[in-house]
Formats: sequence, C-alpha cells, structure tokens
Amino acid sequence: MKRLHLILIGLLLIPSLFLTSCDQGDTPETTITPAFTTMKDYMITNDLDINKVINNGINFVAGAPADADLDAFLNKYYIIDIRSAADFTTKGHIAGAKNVAFANILTEGAAAQAAGKPALVVCYTGQTACYATALMRMYGYSNTQALKWGMSGWNENTAYAWNNAVGNEANGHANWSYGAAPSNNVYDDPEISSLSTIGENILKSRVELAVQEGFKTVKGTDVLNSPNNYFINNFFSSADYTGFGHINGAYRINPLTLADNSYRGLDPEAKVVTYCYTGQTSAVVTACLRVLGYDAYSLTFGMNGMYNSNSAFSSNQWGVDSKPKSLPLVQ
Repeated sequence: MKRLHLILIGLLLIPSLFLTSCDQGDTPETTITPAFTTMKDYMITNDLDINKVINNGINFVAGAPADADLDAFLNKYYIIDIRSAADFTTKGHIAGAKNVAFANILTEGAAAQAAGKPALVVCYTGQTACYATALMRMYGYSNTQALKWGMSGWNENTAYAWNNAVGNEANGHANWSYGAAPSNNVYDDPEISSLSTIGENILKSRVELAVQEGFKTVKGTDVLNSPNNYFINNFFSSADYTGFGHINGAYRINPLTLADNSYRGLDPEAKVVTYCYTGQTSAVVTACLRVLGYDAYSLTFGMNGMYNSNSAFSSNQWGVDSKPKSLPLVQ
C-alpha cells in the first residue's frame, strides 16, 4: 500500500517538473533558416552567384559567326528560337533552329543536354534570349548562351527590332545627369516562401516561377520621365557612369554578387530596374534578381534605346560598331 502511495505521488509530480523545466527555459528553441538564405548558400556553393551566371567560364552571349564559320556554328549548337511561330516561319530563321515557346525553355534545355550540344537561345533582339539563358543556367543547364543582338544581328531582313529601337530621348533630358553615384544603402534580404529546405529544390521552383511569369521589362522613356517610381541600378563601369551620363538618382551597384553581400544594396520593397548598354546584360541580372525574390525589371534596349548617339560609346553601339550580318535565312 505504501508503495502504491509513492507511485501516485510521483505521477502527480511529473507535470510540475515539466512546467518548471519550461519556466526555466531549458527547452531548446528550433531555429528555422529562411528559404532565401538556404537558396543563396546553395547558389554560392554551386557557382550560381550572379556574376557566375553572367560568365561561368563561357560568356552568356555568342555573336553571329563570320560567313566562313557558319557551318561549324550550325553544327555546334542546339538552336532554340523563341520568337513567335508566325515570325519563325514567314520572316525566316536559322537553319536547324527549333521554334519553342518561352514557357518551354526548361524542357528544351533538357533536350539540348541529351543531344550533347550547348543550347543557343535566339529571339528578336537578344534580350529575351538572355533572360532565358540566365534561367536555364540557374536550373542546371550551364552550357547555354544567347545569340547576341538576336535575329537583328543575323541578317538585314530580320534587323527591324533593333533598327526601330534606338533613340536619344536622354539627350538634354532634365533627368539625365553626369554627377557621382549616390551612396549605397544596406537593406534586408527579400522574403521568399518554400515548403522545401533543400537549396537546389528552392532554386528550381523559383526558376520555374520566373519562366511562368515571363520576361519583366520597363521602357527607358518611362524611367527617364519618372525615376522616383523605381529603384534604378546602372550596370556600367564607374568611368562610364559619369562618362555616358545616367538616369538621375541611379545607383551603381556593380559588381553585384551574393558572396560579398553587395546585392543588399538593392531595395527589396521597390521596383528594381537594371539598365546596361544593350538590355542584354540587364536581362541576365533581372532574371537572377526575380529568382531571388526582387520585383525586378530590365530596361529595354539599355543605353542604345535612350541615348544611341552618345559620343562616349566605343562598343556595343547599334548601327555603328554593331550591325546586322548577311547570314542565310530559312523560310
């Protein structure tokens, strides 16, 4: 009987022991790593930082070949043309190219990999193709490039997209400046949600979402006229920032990488607009930023679209050092 009494007392004491333990803070708290941090660490470790997507040992663009190198060029690449089916058929395309909707680029990347060839993505101007190239590289298809200048650089008959894009509205515009860049701030990381705790899975789901949403762009005229509506990042060199001039208030966060935390100079609560010389590098940067969780946009046609006649241009100036070739088209 005495033994039973002791057992009952012991049972009554157990809950109080648990409560005392909790009150004393002895129960360890579980720390949950944010999905952004998990994905960021995976990207850095696996050479998928922003600068590595731009150049992973292979530049993100490939220029149209010289006439003498055409056959080798065609044999080398698995060519993915993401223009409309109508333009692919009626306006001409590269021999051997496969017409693919932008929404299917990841599937086609797998096909290129299975064929044992590097993928070459082709569009009208090179900008959407660069956006696709960045997404494909982050998804695991590292051997992917975009055709520089798109079909505009291939043949005079398909150069209309770039020929119609150059402009000079920045010349004399009240919001065009030659002053020094503002000091960079430090912001929090973007917030992304994921049910996964595996960096590769989080990254792939983010890339798939970016493909589903499509290429996000903004016109140079809109940003020039209302720069305060955007967080603007100029992706020029420091010399070109002042030499070319820039949109008033534009930051210059370049290099822009995860490893050194320079990406934290971008405001995750703002519309982040990146611009460069041609709209092609900014397309790659924008793809990376959207995957990272920023509300990011690429300024279409870059400097060429805003101030093509700028005397500071020494390369990548459409209509001067950069012109269409006369390579064959298939219809």
